[in-house]
Amino acid sequence: MFTGIIETTGKVISLKKDKANLEIWIESSIAKELKIGQSVAHNGVCLTVTSPLVPLSSDNRAKREGWERSSEVGSVPIGASGGEVYFVTAVKETLDKSNLGLFKKGSIVNLERSLKIGDRLDGHFVQGHVDNTAVCAGIKKQNGSWLFKFQVTSSKSQVTRLVIEKGSVCINGVSLTVVEVKNNIFSVAIIPHTFKHTNFSTLKKGDLVNIEFDVLGKYIQNIIAK
Repeated sequence: MFTGIIETTGKVISLKKDKANLEIWIESSIAKELKIGQSVAHNGVCLTVTSPLVPLSSDNRAKREGWERSSEVGSVPIGASGGEVYFVTAVKETLDKSNLGLFKKGSIVNLERSLKIGDRLDGHFVQGHVDNTAVCAGIKKQNGSWLFKFQVTSSKSQVTRLVIEKGSVCINGVSLTVVEVKNNIFSVAIIPHTFKHTNFSTLKKGDLVNIEFDVLGKYIQNIIAK
């Protein structure tokens, strides 16, 4: 369980296809605190930390551009630019339903570790299970903040049923309040802090984002449908 409050961002430093899966190496300031098996939301997608990484000596045979998986925690890998690196795997279903398959070297990723008992719930309940993707349909700077419009890519009915004005929605892992809904397009306002500390600052019109609708709304809709 997550809250949609981004801790930090990470940078994709290496990618490798493994059959239908995608292996992703991410550099981040929180890497040294992660443990194998820990859940971390990546652009709102819950992924399991498979292994931290350690540097290979020049005498060893370098693998995967000089990286090798290890059970050790907190070692600084070769090529890191100040952060530390960890490793996750995204399976085909995740790649089909999210924007993780569009990652490339240098991509900036929103990161949030899972909620602990006793933590403040400053956003809303986020499961890390992406429902759909949406296209950024417009960006407008106004009165010191930014208004982003998003169009859900496949299902207009999802928006009309599950997105309501002043309700919550999770976009690329960020808990946001809906400003306006028109057909399958909805808008959210981004304050300067969120813009600066998430990958919203890198978004452009036409970019694909991950959407998770409010889980409470999904349960209610399911009950009504029955």
